Amino acid sequence: MSDLYGRFVSSVLFPLQERLKHHDTVRIRRDMEDSQWWPRARIEALQLTRLKAFLGDVGRHVPYYRDLFAQNRFDPEALRSVQDLQVLPFLTKKVIRDNSDALRSDKAVGLARFNTGGSSGEPLIFFIGTERVTHDVAAKWRATRWWDVDIGDPEVVIWGSPIELGTQDKIRLIRDALMRTRLLPAFEMSDAKVEGFIDTIRQMRPAMLFGYPSAISHIAAYAEGKGIRLDDLGVKVVFVTSERLYDHQRELISRLFACPVANGYGGRDAGFIAHQCPAGSMHITAEDIVVEIIDSEGRVLPPGQSGEIVVTHLATRDYPFIRYRTGDVGVLGEQACSCGRGLPILSEIQGRSTDFVIAADGTVMHGLALIYVLRDIPGVASFKIVQESLGLTTVYVVPGPAFRPDDPGRIVSGLQRRLGESVVIDVKQVDVLPAEASGKFRYVVSRVAASVPAGR
Repeated sequence: MSDLYGRFVSSVLFPLQERLKHHDTVRIRRDMEDSQWWPRARIEALQLTRLKAFLGDVGRHVPYYRDLFAQNRFDPEALRSVQDLQVLPFLTKKVIRDNSDALRSDKAVGLARFNTGGSSGEPLIFFIGTERVTHDVAAKWRATRWWDVDIGDPEVVIWGSPIELGTQDKIRLIRDALMRTRLLPAFEMSDAKVEGFIDTIRQMRPAMLFGYPSAISHIAAYAEGKGIRLDDLGVKVVFVTSERLYDHQRELISRLFACPVANGYGGRDAGFIAHQCPAGSMHITAEDIVVEIIDSEGRVLPPGQSGEIVVTHLATRDYPFIRYRTGDVGVLGEQACSCGRGLPILSEIQGRSTDFVIAADGTVMHGLALIYVLRDIPGVASFKIVQESLGLTTVYVVPGPAFRPDDPGRIVSGLQRRLGESVVIDVKQVDVLPAEASGKFRYVVSRVAASVPAGR
């Protein structure tokens, strides 16, 4: 249970903030807390009702889909099941890039521009409206409350996105202080930085941590190596997201902080897709999101089979994500969860991993510190960064139509600012990115970090 101030934030202060933003977050969260216990068939009926209304609105107001529906003689009112969605083609990053304006609803106002690429290595510009933000916040809020913590409980966020880190103005700092949230930048993980993070965590004694599993496990490993206790702080849960959570990371974090680790899966593009409940299952936010698993030929696979995760987000009518190919690999669960929730389960998630890299002076940094350099260059269609040694990093770049002659120089200077001016940055322009021996793609690979003992 939250303390008195935490309950005030959760029941008064945060709802007031959301109302001022014209977000209907409280009602949506309450509806979700009701519908999560519905039988699967009732949840699927809700999905179908929402899907028909969503597609009907999109077909009337979004130029790209108005034309697409006409070409395919697709009538949303004729849908008899969620599976009928399969007649529509997939939405890919290329389709979004090629139809950026046509994907915007003619009713949309106040859209926020996002530039993402993250671990997929493929930069993408898209837009998010108020409805999408509201529903994602409500879904995250619901999942947070599964773990006996709530908005307003002390929280430390270990994150690396410049969207968050660039908004640390006075208003944001005041808001975070009122909400009892502290944001720590995860880009640089030098010993001095990690010691500072540990000091902050110990001083704040948060009820929960939130961030990258690689960053939080790095902090835990450092603390263990230095004999610093983290199990006496009263942390109730560690929420991790944005990367694949490995078993050794879960074990280390759980042991050092003496609490469970709750995995989350989603992204700025695809939305808040799934979150782990205390019984261990990754529940899909089925009220808002339809998940399909497809094979290499684009055929939909049944539960229990591994394939690419495809997402339709029903709260994106301002800038629709319909059958969006995430590039991640996963498996839909076949069994219901013992927790009693009727929400479907994503039983396995693969393909999300970001390495650390090490600068020439020994500074350990999150791999996203390099990813952001590449993804902010419009001419780069996709990329892969391989840190061969402390003195050499190879960057494989697939040039896009907007690639400029000075872009390789921008890549070199950007990476040298992070890794060190003495580091050789070898930019190789290729038609296809090289894969790992396993066949899977990793977009930041550090052969240096891989040889550094945990806690270094």
